Amino acid sequence: MSEPSQPSNPGAVTGGMTSLLRAEGAALFLGTTLFYLISDSPWELYAILFFAPDLGFLGYLAGPRVGALVYNALHTTIAPLLLAVGGLVILWPIAGTIALIWLAHIGFDRMLGYGLKYGSSFHDTHLGRIGRPKPAAAPTTT
Repeated sequence: MSEPSQPSNPGAVTGGMTSLLRAEGAALFLGTTLFYLISDSPWELYAILFFAPDLGFLGYLAGPRVGALVYNALHTTIAPLLLAVGGLVILWPIAGTIALIWLAHIGFDRMLGYGLKYGSSFHDTHLGRIGRPKPAAAPTTT
């Protein structure tokens, strides 16, 4: 069996693994949106809160390391799952509703290829580099 090829950006997935993770994001987005649909919760709330986790971009005003920390805290499944479980424990149904919207957003981002951020740059993610490639430096003439 041959060794898997090393990604050019260490820590970022490549090839078929990227497609698998994006498909997983699509499944998370579609599944949680379906659960939201059958929960009979208001779609106005879904529309208002769907992009709320992207407020984490404001962390980048404090630099790439802080920005990545804040962004990642709002774009991992841990926090919305804890919110949902906490809502069950204290019998607060809106927590589950918010968690579904939050998880749908995370799945949507992954489906589009927006991964968790590295502290080096907003563009460096676990799903690979996002954005336009930097133009090659022009050769200097003497």
